[in-house]
Amino acid sequence: MVWTWRFEKADGTETAPAVEPEEFTTQGDAESWIGEVWKELLDGGAEQVTLFEDDTQIYVMSLRAASDA
Repeated sequence: MVWTWRFEKADGTETAPAVEPEEFTTQGDAESWIGEVWKELLDGGAEQVTLFEDDTQIYVMSLRAASDA
C-alpha cells in the first residue's frame, strides 16, 4: 500500500505543491507530513488536499479550514 496526497485549488483542479511530497507507507505518516507542511502548501496556492491509498480516495481536507482553527 502507498499513501499519497493530491493538491488542489479551491475549485478542485489539481495544482503543483509548494513542498514536494513523498510516497508514504502508512496513513499516519502521510497525515503527520501534511500536519507539518500545510501552511507552506496553503501559501503556495493549494487550498485543499486529497489523500489516496493506492488508487482509492480516502478523504478530502481543506487547508483553509486548518488556518481558521
